Formats: sequence, structure tokens, C-alpha cells
Amino acid sequence: MSMYIIDDHPLVRQAIAMLLRRMRPASKVIELEKFSELQAAIIKNGEPELFVLDLLLPGVKGTSAVKDTKAMYANVPLAVISSMPAGEAEETCIEAGADIYIEKSSPANEISAAIQGLFAAENGDEEVAAPVGETKLSKRQKQLIVMLDRGLSNRDIASELDISEHTVKVHLWRLFRRLDVKSRTQTLHFARMNGLL
Repeated sequence: MSMYIIDDHPLVRQAIAMLLRRMRPASKVIELEKFSELQAAIIKNGEPELFVLDLLLPGVKGTSAVKDTKAMYANVPLAVISSMPAGEAEETCIEAGADIYIEKSSPANEISAAIQGLFAAENGDEEVAAPVGETKLSKRQKQLIVMLDRGLSNRDIASELDISEHTVKVHLWRLFRRLDVKSRTQTLHFARMNGLL
């Protein structure tokens, strides 16, 4: 299994590669400069376990790299790490299929925590889940649904739970995957239709 980093800035790419190697020493980390190199790299280096993409890649329009990657590897976690402030860019990336959006200006420990959260969710390392109809939710996930219903932002949720915003994003990502939804609105609709609120 290999982790693929696609970023046209060598220094950023190398820094992310160092973080990933520290996190998972047994995995191969493949650094790519262009999105067009990805398919050949996967053939050469093996199945992906993680994608880390820059949002602004040469020869790529908008979130097309995110969409294309998720179309081919729907179940592989995909993190977008970009110099653009979260805001609208984050929402656009998540709608395109990214599992998490991280600003390049974030401290290394926050980037690590966010990516670790993706791996934990992949491996099912989560609090014991309580069944709700056909859907099993952890206490934290039920708590998040209530907070979303209150209209709290990620920053508000982070403050109330005394965790980082990146950790909130990982929790939301897990919740979206569990419910098979793509947004806060869909989460709340699902929650109301299934008696979770």
C-alpha cells in the first residue's frame, strides 16, 4: 500500500512526505509534481491507502483532480492541503469528494492529527457505537448532530468540545461517511427522517 502526495511545490511536498513517513513508517510515500503522473505511479507503486492533493495544480481546473481521484478510488481517504483559506474552497472540495480540507498554514501537529483521524475512521477506530435503526452512531456523532442542528460552525463546535477545528472536521467526515451523506444539510435531513433529532 502506498500514500500519494501531489503538490507542485517541492518543499511542501517533502514536508508532507516527512509527516506521513513518521506516521506510518511501513507505508511507501510517493511524491508527485503533477496530477497527470498519478495513474502511472499507482501502476508502478501499488494500491493507494491515502491521497494528499494540492488544490491548485498545474493543468488542473478547480476540483477536477479531487473528482477524478474519487471516481477511481471512492473508498481511499483523500485530503486536500491548500494555501487557500478554508471558507468556500473547503466546501467546494468536500462536495467534490474530498474527505478533509487542510490549510497549508496549519501547524504540523494539526495536519498530522487530521490525517491520523482519516486513518482511524478507515480502520473503524471509533468509540463504541450505539445502534439507531440501521445506523450505528457513537456518542460523539449524536452530539455533533445536535450541534449542527443548533447551527454551530466548526469553530463553535471546536470551542464547545475543547478540540481543534481539524478534529471537528474529521469527526464530521466520519459522521458523513456513516450516514452516507455529503453535507451538513443532508445530515440534518437524515437525522430528522430517522428520529435522531
